[in-house]
Amino acid sequence: MFTGRLTPPNIITLVRIAVCPVLFWLAVLPSLGARFGAFVLFVVAGLSDVWDGYLARKHGWITDMGKLLDPFADKLLLVATLIPFYLISHRPGEVHEVPLWGPLPMWVLVVILGRELGITLFRSYASRRGVVIAAGRAGKLKALVQNLFTGGLLLWYPLLDSALARGWTDTAAWGAWRLLHRGWVGVTLVLALVLTIYSMIDYLWTNRSLLGVRD
Repeated sequence: MFTGRLTPPNIITLVRIAVCPVLFWLAVLPSLGARFGAFVLFVVAGLSDVWDGYLARKHGWITDMGKLLDPFADKLLLVATLIPFYLISHRPGEVHEVPLWGPLPMWVLVVILGRELGITLFRSYASRRGVVIAAGRAGKLKALVQNLFTGGLLLWYPLLDSALARGWTDTAAWGAWRLLHRGWVGVTLVLALVLTIYSMIDYLWTNRSLLGVRD
């Protein structure tokens, strides 16, 4: 196991970090091309996360740097999409709202981003004590569901724009797709919130020894 070397998985993670500002910018732009571009860039970033993990396990390129950078990249990617969602959903008109939710409530941002900030600070505290904590199973499941929500909503906006521009909104096919897609976005956000809270509790309990809690 490597400890600090800049391995290929770490380079991929750094690139993922670097594209987050671009993703943020594309997501908030109102043009159809930018919105589709934001979705594609998000998918590429998500696949790169899977790829760097695969390379690290296959070749033994597991480093303390990677254990710290990978969760940070995931959190930055979340910020680069969740904040644009909040801004977009509060623009005038129902077309900007989050399906089944309307304008994204501020408390959703507080819960999700607050959890990420808290865990990041806890990881930093553990690192100063010589303990590097990798993401747990609950955290990985939470991240997966968050990504399903994010990808679904990033795709929803340009598809809705296209349907409105081309007059598809009165067709049966669009009606069925609209029902499915709206349900996907609305339900995955609920699940993401539940897993956000659960994974934080699980994370702190698993590492309770660092907080001075004894069994």
